[in-house]
Amino acid sequence: MVSLVMTEEALSQLERVQTRILKRISDLEHSLPPHCFSNSNSLFAAHAHAHAHADDSTEGRLSAILRANSVRDFAFKRVPSDYYDWTLEARRDILAAASIHHLCKSIVLVNTQAPPSVTDCSDRNYSKYYIVVVQYTARFNAETVKTFLYALNNGKIPKKKFNMRLAPEETSAKLTGYEHNAVTCIGMKTGIPVILDEAITKLNPDFFWLGGGEVDLKLGIRTSEFIDYVKPFIVNCS
Repeated sequence: MVSLVMTEEALSQLERVQTRILKRISDLEHSLPPHCFSNSNSLFAAHAHAHAHADDSTEGRLSAILRANSVRDFAFKRVPSDYYDWTLEARRDILAAASIHHLCKSIVLVNTQAPPSVTDCSDRNYSKYYIVVVQYTARFNAETVKTFLYALNNGKIPKKKFNMRLAPEETSAKLTGYEHNAVTCIGMKTGIPVILDEAITKLNPDFFWLGGGEVDLKLGIRTSEFIDYVKPFIVNCS
């Protein structure tokens, strides 16, 4: 029995060492210019390729998406299961966020007054759904989004055809692929247009936190890189 326990511990330690080595290989891969990956480095590339396919976790999948889209300044952090029972100050501390104002959330909105012909997100300017990123410390104002979208369409669509409301949780999950308190704008199932509250762009430092695809996983990201990749509408909506 003792030898069995020792074997399990040894295997566990070996797995941790292998994981660290593969992570270092992956990090080195992303730090080198493309010409470094020639045929002469096929073994190195094979290890990196194997690691990319082996890490099918949410963090691994989203990290790959971000890196593939030139996002480099981001971080993931696991939090306790009762995270949402904590104060904003406690959440700030565990994430090492700059302030409670740097803690943000993503919410899916549905245009309840869109005509029957508008059923999806194919028209970025007049979508059935939008996902809005706002601070926890801010009060979201749906009316300002309505006014923005009306102006975006140059008044060609009657204002009464815009009525933004919080989408049901099941709709949000179906569109994003993420459950409540896990929603993020990265790697969603559908291409929902994103609206970023203007207040977030004014944060100093410009690095904010939002959902990371799982309830206990949070994503911190450089605001400028988020904007370059996601290309959200920036709206004063709080």
